[in-house]
Amino acid sequence: MKHLLYIATLALSSSLTIAHAKDNELSDTDKKAGWINLFNGKDFSGWKIDKWNPTSITIKDGAIRCQGKPSMLYCTNEKVKDAKNFHFIADVMTKPGSNGGIFFHTKYQDKGWPVGHEAQVNQTQGDPVKTGSIYVVKKHLQAPAKDNEWFRYEIIVTGNTVETKVDGKTVVIYQEKSGIEGKRKLSQGTFGIQAHDPNSIVLTKNIKVKLLP
Repeated sequence: MKHLLYIATLALSSSLTIAHAKDNELSDTDKKAGWINLFNGKDFSGWKIDKWNPTSITIKDGAIRCQGKPSMLYCTNEKVKDAKNFHFIADVMTKPGSNGGIFFHTKYQDKGWPVGHEAQVNQTQGDPVKTGSIYVVKKHLQAPAKDNEWFRYEIIVTGNTVETKVDGKTVVIYQEKSGIEGKRKLSQGTFGIQAHDPNSIVLTKNIKVKLLP
């Protein structure tokens, strides 16, 4: 029910005129609505790269650039370290043949893929699981975006429900059953951005989140 009420409110607000901000800044409308800016476009303030392959994650032209051997970038913003219900938004671009991911309900570790769920980023890379999927648990096999073009990626979590959107259109809705075991499950935690492999280039900017009841 919480998920449905939030979606209805979101649809209403989307019909109103919104003041747009510069890249990696919140608009006045966003600020009043309680959004939290997670990336300043200049440095890794509020983020921490793991010790796995840290040179795989850099900043270029106001965006986080992931290319290289596997590594993870974790958000360390105190406001979202234990995020449970939330609406996350980021602008993402993939280069041809690229794979990446956005983790949520996760936590920092020095090396390896972390706990939590992963919202897949992949338009044309060989993995059949495409953008909008909740990796492993809810697959979407047709890319909803194109390489070399920015798309808006949304992840909305309310209770046991996860919804992903690309450019305003729902891609998947995943409802997790109780009693799930293992590392891929809903709980609470921060966000992470994945560097997948040397042949993948994924760019991310305009990262913000709104915590939900």
